Amino acid sequence: MTDLSINLNKIALIRNSREGNYPDVVEFAQRCIDQGADGITVHPRPDQRHIRPDDVRRLAALVKPLANIEFNVEGNPFAPAIGSYPGFIELVKETMPDQCTLVPDGDDQLTSDHGFDLTQSGEQLRPIIQQLKSMGIRVSLFMDPDLAQIELAKEIGTDRIELYTGPYAAAWGGDQQESFFQQHLAAAELSTRLGMGVNAGHDLNLHNLGKFASIPSLLEVSIGHAFTVDSLTLGMANTVRSYKALLG
Repeated sequence: MTDLSINLNKIALIRNSREGNYPDVVEFAQRCIDQGADGITVHPRPDQRHIRPDDVRRLAALVKPLANIEFNVEGNPFAPAIGSYPGFIELVKETMPDQCTLVPDGDDQLTSDHGFDLTQSGEQLRPIIQQLKSMGIRVSLFMDPDLAQIELAKEIGTDRIELYTGPYAAAWGGDQQESFFQQHLAAAELSTRLGMGVNAGHDLNLHNLGKFASIPSLLEVSIGHAFTVDSLTLGMANTVRSYKALLG
């Protein structure tokens, strides 16, 4: 069965539109867990547009003691310390999540929109991956379904890849839907043969997730934006259950 990790960035975005701590991301994390979520994901960026460093600390305190619930912190491994943001790797080292997903995004991006080009950044990532693994943190790399790049991910030592599913979601219902699915399937199969686990995320929703979840080696999906939107109409408890049903 594929695990469901709920990304709480959009809850934090709503919170940040007002003073105070309402809605509280820790409270919503607990609600997701109570309804059957397998993990919690956050993506703290240096501009703190949604998740803030203290959110990561508080969520770590909530999730890490819980059996069978994973905490996944994702972000740009090269993001430096700025103001109250301690730098991405420093925040990960402080909070010690179960999994760290490295993502090649910048402050000028609205959201993550591409995987790593390891011909350019692979050697910079190699020591970071080894450092995190030596601390007992599983490392995942955000990757496009490019077979040559998947092979490079194995060479630099990552534990898992997270397939960027934005193009698959954008093609849903059109002539290219099956082509994009097959690309992701091939990438997942190669990753598995190479001994790496397979995660996926970005724009997966109640319409397109069922087919994507048919990939046999898929270990985890991370869903945030669509989950938050669906919760507005279905309620959070029903939304968690609906996504879990699609996963197995």
